[in-house]
Amino acid sequence: MTEFSVLDLIPVREGGSLAEAFAASAALAQSAESAGCKRFWVAEHHAMDGIAGGATSVVLAHIGNATDTIRIGAGGIMLPNHTPFQIAEQFGTLDALFPGRVDLGLGRAPGAGPELQRALRKNLAQASEYFPNDVVELRALLTGDVELPLKATPGLGAKVQLWMLGSSLFGAQLAAQLGLPYAFAAHFAPDHLDEALQVYRRQFQPSGTLEKPHVMVAMNVFAADTHEEAELLASSQQQAFVALRTGTPGRLPPPVPNYTETLPAPARAMLAHVGQAGAIGKPSEVRQTIEAFVARTGADEILLCGSTYEPEARVRSLEMTLETMHAPVAA
Repeated sequence: MTEFSVLDLIPVREGGSLAEAFAASAALAQSAESAGCKRFWVAEHHAMDGIAGGATSVVLAHIGNATDTIRIGAGGIMLPNHTPFQIAEQFGTLDALFPGRVDLGLGRAPGAGPELQRALRKNLAQASEYFPNDVVELRALLTGDVELPLKATPGLGAKVQLWMLGSSLFGAQLAAQLGLPYAFAAHFAPDHLDEALQVYRRQFQPSGTLEKPHVMVAMNVFAADTHEEAELLASSQQQAFVALRTGTPGRLPPPVPNYTETLPAPARAMLAHVGQAGAIGKPSEVRQTIEAFVARTGADEILLCGSTYEPEARVRSLEMTLETMHAPVAA
């Protein structure tokens, strides 16, 4: 049976505040927990006015305190931005605070230009080359399976579940080699989805923590009482996508009726391309699309994404999605 989880970018909306964004994230996590979701993940982004998840481990502590049972995690930490030792300490601390609930998804793409590289004091091109070694070092800092000259405290012995993230074949191959669960970012980069999952499953080598391949795929999902209302909700994120791709990112804008009809053909094509891994509509439509996507990918889990201008609308969208996915199949 397919399980469901949530990815939250901690969107900061136009006219809103950081405090409001963090409160909305906690409320969404509580709703995800009540609805039976398995995980609630937060993604690391830096220097983006409309996304508040830069201090990812701090945000996860906030989410952990607002919830009781749902797994919390990074989807993900861009390891080239950090040192393995620092991340071991941070997530070792989270594991001590929320034992048995912490995931650590690792990504290779730093997503940083020259200004951010200087701010982070990192040569990110070089750090990306070291990524596989850093993943192995981080795992050793947590598990002690390789003796290192320095122990992370907190960190050593933490029961953190490591995940590999990706949108290309590289992450799939590394996840398979290390025997890690694999999450594919189809919600913004669907191009290599099918091939990456094939590579991961074909090359998978069992590890001490995972006996067989385990796949989670991210989808943008917007559910509402009517198809038109769902399209309206989705338009805020669609505007944000277009702004990002045209080099003018900002805070999450209010929804715009019939937004895609106002766009030039290249922008409409870009949104349609990203929409390959998406579901927009009333519950019955969302269920049909998700079921077809699961049949295509064989995903063990679906990671539900999608920012709305009104936080309450996203909570309702999530509730409607889980209600329809958990409902019995009609005879």
